[in-house]
Amino acid sequence: MLAPVAGNDAGMQHDPAVPGAGSAGVRAGVDRMPASRWWEPWELRAEFSRRLSELYGREVPAYATLRAVSREINAEVLESRGADARRLGAVGRVGAERHGAVRVGTPREMNQVGRLFAAMGMHPVGFYDLRDAAASAVPVVSTAFRPVDPAELARNPLRMFTSLLVPGDRRFFTAELRRRLEAFLAARTLFPPRLLELADRAIAGNGLDAGDAEEFLTLAADALRLSRAPVDRAWYTELERVSAVAADIGGVRATHLNHLTPRVLDIDELYRRMGERGVEMIDAIQGPPRWAGPDLLLRQTSFRALAEPRRFRHADGTITAGTLRVRFGEVEARGIAATPRGRELYERLSADADRLAAEAARGSPVSAAHRAEIAADLWNRHVPGSESELARADLAYFTYTATDRRPAGPPPARLRDLVEQGWVRQDPIVYEDFLPRSAAGIFQSNLDGAGSRDADQSGAALDAGWLAEVLDRAPHDPYALYDDLRRTSLDRAAEQLDLAHHIDASPSSDSSPGAPA
Repeated sequence: MLAPVAGNDAGMQHDPAVPGAGSAGVRAGVDRMPASRWWEPWELRAEFSRRLSELYGREVPAYATLRAVSREINAEVLESRGADARRLGAVGRVGAERHGAVRVGTPREMNQVGRLFAAMGMHPVGFYDLRDAAASAVPVVSTAFRPVDPAELARNPLRMFTSLLVPGDRRFFTAELRRRLEAFLAARTLFPPRLLELADRAIAGNGLDAGDAEEFLTLAADALRLSRAPVDRAWYTELERVSAVAADIGGVRATHLNHLTPRVLDIDELYRRMGERGVEMIDAIQGPPRWAGPDLLLRQTSFRALAEPRRFRHADGTITAGTLRVRFGEVEARGIAATPRGRELYERLSADADRLAAEAARGSPVSAAHRAEIAADLWNRHVPGSESELARADLAYFTYTATDRRPAGPPPARLRDLVEQGWVRQDPIVYEDFLPRSAAGIFQSNLDGAGSRDADQSGAALDAGWLAEVLDRAPHDPYALYDDLRRTSLDRAAEQLDLAHHIDASPSSDSSPGAPA
């Protein structure tokens, strides 16, 4: 039977925000999932999120601690900061928010998992190449499947960061290992035909009836359950010498949920409290530093991959007990979406922080705490410290709404003047996507070894166009999605103000960020 959705852990949005994710919004969703009617894609998505949360909680007990600490901190932040804490998401949405991660080995498997998520109203957004984003060997490219419409994000913002192994990259795999790896991957079935049939039916019909919905959700969750089948020890070890990520993908005959990430409103406090509870965390929080200005982009951290019991089959046919470290508990704090100009500034400051930290270390290992201090100093000196200044410099995305109480006289033409004089309200747009450097940093921090890479070999040239052929649909450009939200809101505000012209939203020449040191 289809289970009722209850509470924030269900993955359902009970207090959705308007586009831009401010605290205002209309109530949507239902308090109980229907058991005898048509299930729309968002309802399938919400129930899938709930089932994944239950599944991962059973498989990885430390995830329950992570969720509990996240809820505790979110409640405290909401209590202390009030409306300001809701600038980047309504209460229900933040509590319901999850991003999961899954890894596949072939273009065929990537196409199939794309169909599975499409049935739940989730679309590929962005192309992430992690092969050069980390010092360790991470031979994958990725995309994120998520809702793209603001109303769908408000109903349920589940994202699935999905990585695809690249056996054709000669920096990691010899021709012989590639041949054997591709043969191994071609012989397995990750997603049963019945699951794919139901997924295609849901896509074509924009949902499923209750009976098919139950079968679809059961099969979908089972496909991401950790397999208990014995692992070929020699084959897994051979791949592990190249990359632990490659072994996790290509060394087993099934895939699994690699992590399921809740959202927290104070990730630094969560990092501290998890340590107090005896949970070993990775060395650093990935992404922008904690600084004096508004939250930007995405900050992520995790507890270290756990030694989970697995069974191994050896060359003589015997089966023994052992452990593998492949799954970890990630948590994230989301900030304002950065424009291409803002993203470029972030990348420059990150590179400067790396360089300055390395120079200060003088050949010794770079301290994560020292690098964080350097990064925060750079941000405080070179990034505008308020939402208004970020908007004026075209560094971050916002939506705009005409206010009910407007000044007397004709409205000005410039967006900056409209906001400052009270004609228009400015609300931040939440960053819904990911950062390759951070994703690779999380992967790298949870690996026992760096793997191997032959820098003299050439890598396989892959891009968003190639991924579009794999998925039979083009991945969305995240910047285009954010820009469309901003542009649509400006057009609506101009109409509400009876302006005969478009609002001038060009960056102010006097508010450009300073050049990094």
